[in-house]
Parts: sequence; C-alpha cells; structure tokens
Amino acid sequence: MENNISTTQFDTTKASGKYFLYVAIAFVALLMISNTVAVKLIGIGPFVFAGAIFIFPLTYIFGDILTEVYGYRATRKIIWSAFVALIVMSLVYLFVQWLPAASFWGGQEAYATILGFVPRIVAGSIIAFFVGEFCNSFVLSRMKIWMNGKHLWMRTIGSTIVGEGVDTIVFVLIAFYGTLPLAVLFTVIWSGYLFKVGYEVIATPITYLIVGWLKRADGVDVYDRGIDYNPFILK
Repeated sequence: MENNISTTQFDTTKASGKYFLYVAIAFVALLMISNTVAVKLIGIGPFVFAGAIFIFPLTYIFGDILTEVYGYRATRKIIWSAFVALIVMSLVYLFVQWLPAASFWGGQEAYATILGFVPRIVAGSIIAFFVGEFCNSFVLSRMKIWMNGKHLWMRTIGSTIVGEGVDTIVFVLIAFYGTLPLAVLFTVIWSGYLFKVGYEVIATPITYLIVGWLKRADGVDVYDRGIDYNPFILK
C-alpha cells in the first residue's frame, strides 16, 4: 500500500476526491439509460435479452469501482441517489403520458407502448437493483477485507456472480411476469445472467486500470472496517 493513499473512510461531504463525482454521475446516468431501453427484448440466436443488456452491466462495474476505491458507505449514498433519479424519471414519463396529446400528433400510442411501460420496468429495477447492488457492494467490501486488498479480480467477479444473480431474477420476474410465457422468462433470466457475468470477466482488465488510476489520482483506497452495512443508514 502506498503511503500517500488513505485507507480510512471516504467523506462524500468534502471535495477530497477529484473524480468521485464523475464516477457517481456515470453510475446514475447508465442506470437511467438502461431502464429506458430495457423495454425492448432482443433475440440473438437462442438467447433473449432485455434491451439494456449491453449497458446495465456497466452499472455493476461502476458499482465495483465505487466500492473498491471509495468504500461501501460512499457507494450506499450513490445507490440511493440512483433510486431517487429512477423514481423521478418514471413519474415524469407517466405524467407526460397522461397529458392530452395534440390533435395533430399521432405518436400517443407509440409513446404509451414504449415509455408507458417504463414504470413497471423501473419498479422491477428499483427492487432488483436495491437488493442486487447492495449484495454486490457488500460482498466486494467484505472480500476486500478478507483478502487484505489482494486479488481484485476475485472480488469483482465474485460480487457480480452474487449481485447480478439476485438482480436478474428479481428484475425479470417483476418486469415481465404475466406478459411472457414462463419458458421465455427463464430464457431471459439465464441468458441475461450468463451474459452479465461474462461481461464482468471480459471487462476485468479495464476495471483494474480504472481502479488503480482512481486510487492514485484521488489518493484513497478505503477498507470498510467496523462500518454498519445497513442499506437504510445514509451516513
């Protein structure tokens, strides 16, 4: 461990991390985008994916980066910020859908079909992401202490196996149950899960580069010793 890198808790109320805000914004933005495009189902060979399959796994990578560098407590605040953003986005989409359409505009049905379905997607995502991302962050945080900061690849992949597993099952069941046959639901779950874990594995070298650079640039490498992992405590 470099002597100029702090291993104590990262204080999000101070501007001590030059890049923390940018990573947090990217995390929230990717989550909101993925929830908007998730309504489309994509068929690639025998696999069926939600439209967010190429974007949503990045939120877990950014979640890993946030937890690994800045710690569980800082990540917990960002997760809650993302939840609030998703709720606001969903309510705005719904409100605009309910507003009377101009007599000459013929896109109301298309809007309702795509963005009108988003509230259910967001409801599923909020619950699934809440459970999945906190599982992911908790596992990575605890593994970092157990491993004394070594073997980052084991932490990122191991936490993703747990977090994405929970997230995928909960999200698909809430978002699509009753609208798709059970066989299709199971296909969406297992194909999406395998893809997301594989995505994490392939992205591991990039994760290493970003984590190493952020630790040096911001001078912080948090170990979550003695903290309260309760997801409802925002301090």
